[in-house]
Amino acid sequence: MSIVAAFDRTLFSNPASRYVVLRLKTADIMIPQEARSPYHYSDNLIRFTAVGYDLPQTDAVKMELEGTWVKGKYGCQLQVERWHEIVPPTIEGIRGYLVSGLLKGIGEKTADAIVARFGVDALNVLEKHPERLLEIRGITEERLEEIKTGYAESKTMRELMTLLAPFKVTPATAMKIYQHFGSVGVELLRKSPYRLCQVPGFGFKRVDAIVQKSGGDLQDPMRIQGALFYALEKSRSECGHLYMEAAQMMRSAMQLLNEKIPTQEDRLQQAQVERELEAMILTNVVVSNKGNIYLPHVFTQENETAHKVVQMALEVPPPVNLSSVMEQIKEKLGISLSGRQAEGVQMVFRHNLSIITGGPGTGKSTILKAVVEAYRLLYPRGTISLAAPTGKASRRMAETTGINNAQTIHSLLGLHGEDSGWRKKEPLKTDLLIVDECSMLDMWLAHQLFSRLSPGTKVLLVGDADQLESVGAGNVFQELIDSGLVPVTVLDEIFRQAKGSLIAYNARFINEGNGELYYGADFAFIRAESQPEVAELIRSLYKKEAATTGIGQVQILSPFRSEGEASSQGMNEAIRDEINPAAENKPEVIRSGRLFRLNDRVMQIRNNYDITLHDSTGKQVSAGVFNGETGYISNIQSGTVTVNYDGRYADYPLESVDELELAYAMTIHKSQGSECDTVIIPMLAAHKILLTRNLLYTAVTRAKRRVFLVGQRKALYMAVGKTRKGKRNTLLAERMRLYHQSLSGKTAADKPAMRRAS
Repeated sequence: MSIVAAFDRTLFSNPASRYVVLRLKTADIMIPQEARSPYHYSDNLIRFTAVGYDLPQTDAVKMELEGTWVKGKYGCQLQVERWHEIVPPTIEGIRGYLVSGLLKGIGEKTADAIVARFGVDALNVLEKHPERLLEIRGITEERLEEIKTGYAESKTMRELMTLLAPFKVTPATAMKIYQHFGSVGVELLRKSPYRLCQVPGFGFKRVDAIVQKSGGDLQDPMRIQGALFYALEKSRSECGHLYMEAAQMMRSAMQLLNEKIPTQEDRLQQAQVERELEAMILTNVVVSNKGNIYLPHVFTQENETAHKVVQMALEVPPPVNLSSVMEQIKEKLGISLSGRQAEGVQMVFRHNLSIITGGPGTGKSTILKAVVEAYRLLYPRGTISLAAPTGKASRRMAETTGINNAQTIHSLLGLHGEDSGWRKKEPLKTDLLIVDECSMLDMWLAHQLFSRLSPGTKVLLVGDADQLESVGAGNVFQELIDSGLVPVTVLDEIFRQAKGSLIAYNARFINEGNGELYYGADFAFIRAESQPEVAELIRSLYKKEAATTGIGQVQILSPFRSEGEASSQGMNEAIRDEINPAAENKPEVIRSGRLFRLNDRVMQIRNNYDITLHDSTGKQVSAGVFNGETGYISNIQSGTVTVNYDGRYADYPLESVDELELAYAMTIHKSQGSECDTVIIPMLAAHKILLTRNLLYTAVTRAKRRVFLVGQRKALYMAVGKTRKGKRNTLLAERMRLYHQSLSGKTAADKPAMRRAS
């Protein structure tokens, strides 16, 4: 069923996502009674609410809409799935369409000139003979290209939305598809929807299920390529691999292709899959390097990063005498560096790229302050930049060093996402760059960082190499250390709280595979055998600790996301009902089956570069909210949810609330880069698939003052005795060694002093 309607009023609009809520007017009597506005209007037209993406906010044209009537908190609304404008074939109608804002590059004066020159044939000229617009005074070749691009994009986007209606794509996703394929996207996808598998977010299973419903060809070569691409992308996104061995890739693809084909004669054969993989290599859809298959951009990231790191390793900065500087640091900061810490400071000034690594309480923050102060004393006019992968980690750097302009790496580089295709191109203008929490650096972010460094920039990477690997693909920090080409200082002496913290000692024991931990006031093990019992004890502990230190300083960290009462999802619902129960004066919003309530503690679960953060007065303070940032809901009003991130406020339109989840509890993976006073960790044998030594180590080292382990002793021993998962597929260290050998004629082993400063 389609509805012809006209624009009446904008109720809500988000320019970043193009999501709008409009009030429309129509003479169509088929509008459901519950969807109609109760008010009477002089034009006798029916008003109703429509929600969707890119809907025209102008009454210059009418719209023909198709969609679904959905009942919700704001009444019955039409969720628009497809639409197109209806342009009256009159001078007035065509002029109204041209000035409506739907076409980029055409304003009122230009529209008047086009209509005056071409009359009712104006749209035909735009469609088939756009070069004739040069007949109009003021339209240059450059302006014509802008108009042509805007018109083609608008037309292609509408065609894409119609073609992809079964896939339920949003205009933002359609734009991503348009950017990937360009103007030929509609034609390519009509021939084979399996090309969608090349676009991040369109898994093979999703595309295959929809295509097969309409009788798709099981032998379609693009279906085979889609399965191969999916296998490679899945190994990257789920396992962190930068490449996949060809044989393994084909096995995974064949399993996907044949798992729902019952008859032997219809199943795909290995020879067919091999043929299509060869075709993908020949057409540069993938890169083969010694039988290892990469996505082209991933191969470029690894290759170029290795080159840049080796170039920095071979740079020799001017020698400096630090003797007097070290004495000044001791006097000014009131700190006495250990021998290893002093060597670490000196290492930073002997090389243009160096690494400092160590566990909790080993003095990483102290050495950071010393490096910053030494640089200020040696180079008073030099510029210093501090960065970290997360907002919380960067703010912690600012507190530690006194440099208030510490930023996320994304903000420092002006990045707008891995798939956005946009970033500032100019080199990073700084003399000293210190990056903290480097165990979180994935290959993509490391490539962005190293590719922007200017010659001579001094870089210090700081982190704990024993923590979990980055969430994204690659294992950059460990590979840099393992390469033997980057000088490394390992801090292994515990300083924290005058050596009185059991957290630091137990973290070391866990890392060494020793399950015989020390217990006391700041590190406790509470025994429980079942998931319900563990969950009940954790709820009680959480309430007690939160009452003392505040909700923001207590964190439940679970190995599992959704398995059982002690998973992060299970704990979130239970804790919220006790800590923040429903009340008449507490507004709520439900999105994708999840309920959010005023004052809820929440976490951002993906990077959003379009959200602008402001302070309490409304003044903009920063842009972008990043995966893993936590805050609390401070307001729910007029279709907007406001989250307070430590005094920075982000306003989420309803369609972006999907990017939030409750954060009273979270998975250990999501906690990377954060710290809080108290950490509570369920320990259950039921979680044995994920319980590993470095997972437990990462959880314990998130705590500043107190750790509670709740559950079974055997689960603790199980975790401590199980090393990290299998090595990620990455050749960064190997490439670095090869490049170094080709440039210097020496291997890393020829330069033992470069491998570890200690």
